[in-house]
Amino acid sequence: MTASQSADRRPVAVIILAAGMGTRMKSKIPKVMHQVAGMPLIGHVLSAVRPLQAQHTVVVVGHERELVGVAVTASDPQAICVVQEQQRGTGHATQVAMVNLAAAGNGPVVIVSGDSPLITTDDLGKLLIAAQGKAGAVLTAQITDPQGYGRIMRDGDNVERIVEQNDANDQEREISEINSGVYVFDSAFLTAALQELSADNAQGELYLTDVVGILRTQGQHVAAVLTDEVNIVGVNDRKQLAFAAKQVRDRIVDELMLAGVTIIDPSSVWIDSTVVVEADATIHPNVQLHGTTTIAAGASVGPECTLTDTVVGPNAHVIRVTANQAIIGEGAQVGPYTYLRPGTVLGAHAKAGGFVEIKNSTLGPDAKVPHLSYVGDATIGEGSNIGAATVFVNFDGIAKHPTIVGKHVRIGSDTMLVAPVTIGDGAYTAAGSVITEDVPAGAIGVARARQRNIIDWVLRRRPGSASAQAALADSERKS
Repeated sequence: MTASQSADRRPVAVIILAAGMGTRMKSKIPKVMHQVAGMPLIGHVLSAVRPLQAQHTVVVVGHERELVGVAVTASDPQAICVVQEQQRGTGHATQVAMVNLAAAGNGPVVIVSGDSPLITTDDLGKLLIAAQGKAGAVLTAQITDPQGYGRIMRDGDNVERIVEQNDANDQEREISEINSGVYVFDSAFLTAALQELSADNAQGELYLTDVVGILRTQGQHVAAVLTDEVNIVGVNDRKQLAFAAKQVRDRIVDELMLAGVTIIDPSSVWIDSTVVVEADATIHPNVQLHGTTTIAAGASVGPECTLTDTVVGPNAHVIRVTANQAIIGEGAQVGPYTYLRPGTVLGAHAKAGGFVEIKNSTLGPDAKVPHLSYVGDATIGEGSNIGAATVFVNFDGIAKHPTIVGKHVRIGSDTMLVAPVTIGDGAYTAAGSVITEDVPAGAIGVARARQRNIIDWVLRRRPGSASAQAALADSERKS
């Protein structure tokens, strides 16, 4: 929903409360900076409010304000951060924010906690609609175990007041409708009510929830909008963080499947909210896709892959691969047990096979590194084949050096290519060679000692051993 879709044409303002220390997380990292699906909690909240097209977005920060501020700017460069120097409650945090909204007019103000990554744009839109013609609206949910939540005291369709857990009596604690901490208030009514807040409560803080009761005593109406309990889950500890991560994961994979992506086992797949997967791609079990990873149509990823900031081209097959900042071309084959490090580019129909590690290197179209090799700082031309156990020796102890392999080259198994070195187009290297000089186009590079067989060495030097006995038996059979 956008602000223009509402009958209320007044500009929307948003306040995000993100100043808390989050002591129950037991972390040096600010609570709102903990990650869910590749994005900090506050990033998810900013994503949810973005479609509202708010004229002003104010984020109240406190603990580790600089770190939180960087994340806010990355998600919404237009948002401003204001500092709550003393943690005096949600009401005080809102007072701090409203100082910066004094010139914003009397439109609706959306207030949401920065630790609520499951809040949806749809719920915020419903809340804005419900608040039209009233002083405000509160997002609520019915839950089976309301322990720890503020309880909703109703008067028919109106919210009469909100009672915090620590201030509730036994009868009030039996109520199962709880406050989500998400509100919409008319700016003028909110500004006036904030001036009447009192810290006369169990916590000695200014509660934003008391605004509802104040408005009701003034004869104003505050609506309630009921939502699914999952949508309003806040993150206060690591268990809730894990729960929120699972819920976001489920939403992501559901959306992808409905958009035409095949996901074989959704419960074992973790995909960041920033990842793009095209229709007709297939994701197998135990796959993690992070950052700016993109999976093209027809590609097959998994099982057991972890891809970060990696591009997988159309119809590529990626099996049991760890890749970071790599590009996998159309129809390429990677895996199993392959490690693609930053700067790796695989051309169309290239192959990086089992137990291969590639770093900062380019494989041309149809080039192959089938198995058991290390490729670093190299350029490998079209159609070339790198034999098993080949090592691109790129580091001399001080600096890294490049290796250039031309087109349609055949590198023999167990070759050491000692950089800097160039292998010309169509050249070969003999198996077991240590190549330290350039090999011209069409030549074969041979760099190994000539084999010498010492007859009966085992019989003389290892008499009585199993090897000697086997050799004697072979000699007797042939005699």
